Parts: sequence; C-alpha cells; structure tokens
Amino acid sequence: MADTPRLKDDDSGDHDQNEENNTQKDSEKEKNDREKPQSTTKRKAVVPGPAEHPLQYNYTFWYSRRTPGRPTSSQSYEQNIKQIGTFASVEQFWRFYSHMVRPGDLTGHSDFHLFKEGIKPMWEDDANKNGGKWIIRLRKGLASRCWENLILAMLGEQFMVGEEICGAVVSVRFQEDIISIWNKTASDQATTARIRDTLRRVLNLPPNTIMEYKTHTDSIKDNSSFRNTKITL
Repeated sequence: MADTPRLKDDDSGDHDQNEENNTQKDSEKEKNDREKPQSTTKRKAVVPGPAEHPLQYNYTFWYSRRTPGRPTSSQSYEQNIKQIGTFASVEQFWRFYSHMVRPGDLTGHSDFHLFKEGIKPMWEDDANKNGGKWIIRLRKGLASRCWENLILAMLGEQFMVGEEICGAVVSVRFQEDIISIWNKTASDQATTARIRDTLRRVLNLPPNTIMEYKTHTDSIKDNSSFRNTKITL
C-alpha cells in the first residue's frame, strides 16, 4: 500500500518508470501470495532426517494458557493456542520434548497439546467434531509422568485403533491436573472401550481409577471440556 501514492505521482512522468514500479509491485505481490499459504500452514513438509526412526504420523506440539474464569469463545481460544513445532521421527520428538517444561512445573491455567499434524486441538476441527475424549483427573505431582507415558504410547501406536486417535492434552489447573486423549468417533463404543483399557494399562492406573468420557458435541453445548462428564470405573 505504501507504493500507491508514489505511483500516482509518477503518472505525469516517465512511463518506463511506471512500468518498472508496476513490475516490481507485481513481483512483490506474487511473492506475498506465495508466502501467505506458507505462513498460515507450514513452510515446508516435515520429514524424518537421514537414519532417523520415522513415526507412523507426523505430530504437532501446541501450548495454551488463559486467565481462569474468563469466558472463552472458539475464536479467542484459537488465537490463544500457540504452535510449538511439528516432528516426523522419534529423534525429532526428543529434540522438542527435551527442551519443554514438564507439566508438573507449569503454573496457572496451562495446557500442552500433542495432535496429529493438520488437526487443531479444537472441538470444532473436522477430525474432532464427531469424536470425544477420555478424561483422567490426577492429584498434583503425577502429571509429568502420566503425560510422558501417554504420549509415548500414542507415538508408539500402542492403542491399536487405526486412525481413531487424534491427540492428547495435559491440563494444569490449580487444584488438580487432567490428562485426556481425543478420538474421532464417539459413537464407536468398541473403539472407545479399547482406548480406555489401553489408557489404564499404559498409565498403570489402579483398578478403581475414575475415568470420564465426554463427546465434543457436549463440550460445545456447555462450552466446557470437563464439566458434566460420564463417569466409569
């Protein structure tokens, strides 16, 4: 836009200069157009490096933090989640993870999200909208170990439910910490039961641990991830 007044001033002058300015402007526009989709999605495809161990899917780490008690619209929530980075191999995962703060050391109202590349950690995302999540509430002090066990099981395809797993979240709160794993199809009871049983095993949960399932449709209705959940043992 800064070029516009100068181009108008040049109208009474040399046409070659105008053409040069227009050509420069066009080339800058083309460059901007090329860069736009890259900045909104990803700059280049993330692939495993030489001799690295590829994962079955690429994954992206996200982080969010908000002021508790303040109502959240999906738009403000989307603006509040920050992408940390995407990885395609075991080695790339550890490069991210080794530099990240552990959930037990986070303060306030914070969340880490680990989702398959291309899936936003939002209820409304196309991959999530017909799904739901298993929720486990943890007493303080357990979040770091449980989060690590959960994401390693997810990356290692231990849930054995095909493409059903979308991602996982650890939510640090003042009184408790909460971990959850999201799947695509809430109505598939056999799959959700298998995810529940695997979750119990990989986290080494006691048999009487309360596990809750909530569909994302219900979360959208009451604008809450964790209220009004269905409790199972």
